[in-house]
Amino acid sequence: MAIKDTKRLENELREAGDVSQFLVENQENLRERTLADYLSEMLAKKQISKAEAVRRSGLEPVYAYHIFAGRKKNSSRLKALSLAVGLGLTPQETQYLLYYAGAGQLYVRNPWDSVLWFALERRLSVDETNELLSSLSLSPLLGRPEDE
Repeated sequence: MAIKDTKRLENELREAGDVSQFLVENQENLRERTLADYLSEMLAKKQISKAEAVRRSGLEPVYAYHIFAGRKKNSSRLKALSLAVGLGLTPQETQYLLYYAGAGQLYVRNPWDSVLWFALERRLSVDETNELLSSLSLSPLLGRPEDE
């Protein structure tokens, strides 16, 4: 069975007369994933080791390894974004990461989020991202009060 994209699933759900039937017909397309599952997938896709991703993220290693192991189900948004930068994710991949982390997605109308989007597009490091944020008088990615 071919994997259906989200738009196709949305259209089928919109047209479905019975949600139970929709769920049965699409069970292979509706798998529940965890943040740890998604991170594992991204490590393989980006061909980067967990240790390197943790180092690049700037996160405290023990905490980061707890996220990768699934012991931290809902990481803070800032820690998830730090992992996204460390993994070299695209903005779209980061949106999925934020979803699996139970955090708000990036919103380009928000200046801070726009800078993060820009940094992700250009694959800036955490340090480069923080320098850019600082140059624009915005709070850094790490070390913000809500990151504690």
